[in-house]
Amino acid sequence: MAKFIDRVVLQVRAGKGGHGCASVHREKFKPLGGPDGGNGGRGGDVVLEVDTGVHTLLDFHFHPHARAGNGRPGEGGNRNGKQGEDLVLKVPDGTVVLDSDGEVLMDLVGAGNRFVVARGGRGGLGNAALVSRARKAPGFALLGEEGEERDVVLELKSVADVGLVGFPSAGKS
Repeated sequence: MAKFIDRVVLQVRAGKGGHGCASVHREKFKPLGGPDGGNGGRGGDVVLEVDTGVHTLLDFHFHPHARAGNGRPGEGGNRNGKQGEDLVLKVPDGTVVLDSDGEVLMDLVGAGNRFVVARGGRGGLGNAALVSRARKAPGFALLGEEGEERDVVLELKSVADVGLVGFPSAGKS
């Protein structure tokens, strides 16, 4: 027998951004090749999406932690890091997203409706992106940012199919 869960607390964490790379181009007859460090990749987002095939929040009851992919660090040769994969969580139609204080963040109604719960961190800049007139060959790169982390409450609005109206003790059972 399937259980029906209509309220669940979900802990979500977006992916971290990848670090930038500090690299200097080296070639046989080019002693001063210049900086060629790539940027880090963006961290993945955690997204809630309405799916008509899902009817309960039972999956989130047994797996209350959701984490998106991290961005990859940049590499030498002006190669940027790969972006982290977004984590798309399927929720039923009529799901209300609340923060930990009970404030309504989003009411997900309609198939395909999406809401980004936690945004991924930005990737750090490599030393090739940090070149300026004053600093021709920076020997450093910037670190990637942390992704958002938060607790959200998912509540499922259920609509009654039938309503009984009448006076008290009139035999409505």
